[in-house]
Amino acid sequence: MDLNTITAVSHPQTRSELPVWTPGDAWLAGGTWLFSEPQAHLTRLIDLTDLKWPALVATDSHLSIAATCTISQLDALACPPDWLAAPLISRCCRAFLASFKIWKTATVGGNLCMSLPAGPMISLTSALEGVCTIWKADGGEQRVPVAEFVTGNQRNRLSPGDLLRQIDIPLSALKRRCAFRQISLAPVGRSAALLIGSLDSKGTLKLTVTASTIRPIQISFAKQPDADALRAAVVEEITDDLYHTDIHGKPLWRKHMTLRLAEEIRAELLGTTPP
Repeated sequence: MDLNTITAVSHPQTRSELPVWTPGDAWLAGGTWLFSEPQAHLTRLIDLTDLKWPALVATDSHLSIAATCTISQLDALACPPDWLAAPLISRCCRAFLASFKIWKTATVGGNLCMSLPAGPMISLTSALEGVCTIWKADGGEQRVPVAEFVTGNQRNRLSPGDLLRQIDIPLSALKRRCAFRQISLAPVGRSAALLIGSLDSKGTLKLTVTASTIRPIQISFAKQPDADALRAAVVEEITDDLYHTDIHGKPLWRKHMTLRLAEEIRAELLGTTPP
């Protein structure tokens, strides 16, 4: 869609060249949402392409995902054999309600910044203990866990002029055993519930609930729970007001599926049989 109110496009190449943020500005990365509907309040786009951030950088301690990394770049990542959680990358990429064309332009950062409950990059990076680096509008920098970055349906920790720079995933999280469950009302519909469980070397089970809730919810169990303990914890931690509602699923059904999928994950990771 043409944005006919835009009068200027800025192309900074370094952070120092980022223009002073003013009302009517918008960051442009993939632009898959930006160009999908009218944006009559916008007058200037700040194109991040020329910043040329490396899409993916693996170090001895973490995997760094640039906010401008596309879904196709992330899906194509060749992961070492000891990254037991690597299959989550492909499964979350395929949880998108998007074509392969969108994969080539849509960005990881854009998915986080849209902060939709069904955003699968939110699911992936929060479950893997990702930490966002935010370039603050005042020139500072802030690091926020992904699970705390998204605060509600299309709400997050960004203030006007703030820019999501990258998401860092600790290698320790990538080396954990994980289990994935996702459900939609339609075969290729938007996720109504997307849960990821992980089990570390100490036997700690962590459950990350997304899509069914308005923000990521994480529940950790230092002692391996049985089915009753898991259910009680989910009911206690996820109050009814946290379940999302739209045409893709009502809260009561989302709650039911969250409890069901959580038990399937517990059974898979702990080697038990669900009732």
